[in-house]
Amino acid sequence: MMRARYLCLLCWAVLLASCSKREAKDSVDALPEIYPDYIGVTVPANICPLNFSVPDAEHIRVIVENDKGETVDKSGTNRVVLPNKAWRDLLLGTSSLTFTLSVWDKEHPEGATYRPFKINIAKDEIDPWIAYRLLPPGYESWNHMGIYQRNIECFDVEPIIENSQNNKGCVNCHSFANYDPKDFTFHARGKNGGTIVMRDGKMKKVDIKEMSGGRHGSYNIWHPSKRYIAFSSNSTHQAFYGQSKNKIEVYDLWSDLIVYDIDNEKVLQDERFTDSLNLEMFPSFSPDGKWLYFSTAKPVNMPMETDKLHYSIVRVPFDEETGGLGEIDTVYSAYEQGGTAMMPRITPDGRYMLFSLGECGGYNLYHHESDLKMMDLQTREMVPTDILNSPRAESFHAWSSNGRWMMYVTKRFDGRYTRLMLAYWDGKQFHKPFLLPQKNPEDNIQLLMAYNVPEFIKAPVVVSKDELAKLFKTP
Repeated sequence: MMRARYLCLLCWAVLLASCSKREAKDSVDALPEIYPDYIGVTVPANICPLNFSVPDAEHIRVIVENDKGETVDKSGTNRVVLPNKAWRDLLLGTSSLTFTLSVWDKEHPEGATYRPFKINIAKDEIDPWIAYRLLPPGYESWNHMGIYQRNIECFDVEPIIENSQNNKGCVNCHSFANYDPKDFTFHARGKNGGTIVMRDGKMKKVDIKEMSGGRHGSYNIWHPSKRYIAFSSNSTHQAFYGQSKNKIEVYDLWSDLIVYDIDNEKVLQDERFTDSLNLEMFPSFSPDGKWLYFSTAKPVNMPMETDKLHYSIVRVPFDEETGGLGEIDTVYSAYEQGGTAMMPRITPDGRYMLFSLGECGGYNLYHHESDLKMMDLQTREMVPTDILNSPRAESFHAWSSNGRWMMYVTKRFDGRYTRLMLAYWDGKQFHKPFLLPQKNPEDNIQLLMAYNVPEFIKAPVVVSKDELAKLFKTP
């Protein structure tokens, strides 16, 4: 009896010892090095846990405390995975979180506690869902890709469409009307491909090429009325550099601007934007629907004269009744202001234009010097954006529905795979951007796919696999 009692007490002692938290012996008057770098960032109150790792750590422990003194105490080997419910409870009604991190590694075998760091919590929430394309880098062959959606309040990811559903063809160029998942479009290339348009939850395949006399639909944007979709129609090619800081050049031999009228099922064309005198691409409507912005350039002998190709950003008045386009207003002149300006995206309040700026060419994502820039459309003055940029390419940017969050892709981490960044815009300035959180923080290193064309949506897209299959089925 005494022996059994002794063994029971011993088991309890071992269990308590295994469950107790390790205490670090040393302290370091420096901020820790964590991946991703969340130190000092501003995040929305409805974001998923900011899990992170510490390179070469053997054991780590973090205590997260909010303004009300509530804490979460979590340990791990070289990474911390914070419980979703406990994390959400911490975020309620707080303006900041303080992280105190202790690390055990070869340099500190008995543990060292680093200087605490803060994460700021914005009052402005973020749209709970995002949609994006995942694919290998452009200069690799591929047999698997797709358009996916992610709930950024947690870590749920699901496909909208994968190219296993459309005969292994490319799926690309997706966009949404007013952040509504029931109104979106994407293009499917290859066998039985076409432009897929979902309106009010009903999906159909549209032959833009047949309606327009040979111009297919590529990069697109919905009009706020949900009646029109503006497309650029591009003849896109790629070439490889033998000696260059850039690996590849993606270019158009021609590109035009067209508008699809959904109600009347016809393509509207303006001769000014479908001739061979200019290249047009990356259309974008203003939030009030009164202006259509796009990039335009004089064609050169591509790809040999890439350094001479410079896109400006212009806008034209848009007539919602007829779909007609008005007189051209140059917003950013590449010939006067320099570089090549692509992908205009207007803030939901109509005040600012965010765009990517490179040295030359038409696809800034493939030019390492590409940065994000922003213009105040009232004054035509530039707004500081240095905090968003890096020595490598930034591009494919999108605004949240409340205009307080911006999402974009970057090659800053390895120069090859684009990753998703989020940044807070408080109406006056951008705050330090942060990498899209993952359940396993090292997924952003290990994933051998690139993020492309991210968009915010207010809810998930609901599609029927059977309905998609019928659209691409061989007659």
